[in-house]
Amino acid sequence: MTERVATTAGVFPLPDWAKEDLADLKGHQKHDLVDGDEGEEITAVYDRAREGVVERQQAAGLDRVVEGQLRWDDMLAHPLAVHDAVDTRGIVRYYDNNNFYRDPVVTGELTFDGDIADELEAASELTNHGDLQAVVPGPYSLADLATDEYYGDDAEFLDAVANFLAREVEAFPEVETLFLLEPSLVENPPGDEGSEDERASKAVDTAASATDSDTDVVVQTYWGALDEKVHAHLLDADFDALGYDFVANHEDNLYNINEYGTKDSIAAGVVDGQNTLVEDAEQIAERADWLVENTPAADFETIYLTPNTELFYLPYSTFEEKLAALGEATEIAEVKA
Repeated sequence: MTERVATTAGVFPLPDWAKEDLADLKGHQKHDLVDGDEGEEITAVYDRAREGVVERQQAAGLDRVVEGQLRWDDMLAHPLAVHDAVDTRGIVRYYDNNNFYRDPVVTGELTFDGDIADELEAASELTNHGDLQAVVPGPYSLADLATDEYYGDDAEFLDAVANFLAREVEAFPEVETLFLLEPSLVENPPGDEGSEDERASKAVDTAASATDSDTDVVVQTYWGALDEKVHAHLLDADFDALGYDFVANHEDNLYNINEYGTKDSIAAGVVDGQNTLVEDAEQIAERADWLVENTPAADFETIYLTPNTELFYLPYSTFEEKLAALGEATEIAEVKA
């Protein structure tokens, strides 16, 4: 029987009280709030906010609990934005929406940093054994969001980013699941020249293979569907579940699965991470049923039910409602079984 797991892609919205406290403490705009070296008062705000989002996920009945990535003002670019070998410069549009991040310009070697591991260590003290899920940008997306002024070659830069992420992942505490977020594979897919799609797959493999052998790795793609060739090469990488955005493009994603196959497990983006309309638990459960019914050749070990994107786009109250609906959706599936 297929297991259904309720989880998220992380990168949560800050609660309103935390936004106000941070603004008062720093007296700057959003993109000046995090530089990787916060003082005690700012750290205390993030610690309190982390406790709140962990408690909210637990109360919602989610099967996996993330740290929340509340410090990630630069969204998926964060791991580079706080690195000593990176300068943050002009404001850049974050994909094709109304969010912006500081351009991380790599000016030196991407050595080990440990920033994400520190966050996860703090979260691990708040979660039950076996619940914790790590969230990191995938190497292709992180390289895509950055500017290289050190390595001088696209292939070498992608390898450097993948190896940087692998070293970060190796330092993680024990986690049940790792989500690698790869929207750039859809938004700015690798081209055919020089086997770019194969290099992207190898980079994902490098980051995914750095986990403990007991950790399930999910590569979450979103904002559409993968090109067929990119999809095929991505499946060559060694990870456990591939994620599909059934909110933005259910037809092409379903086609890829049925035409080319997929991993033994799947992450199904069935909750809209950007729309304030809240799906009820029955809707989410029905979308999971629809996926199973329309992939007759697949026999998934696990279906991770998740929002299709990060959740920082949402008002905090809407975010809380979507978590509750996700948790209830897997309970409905258990009752039906």
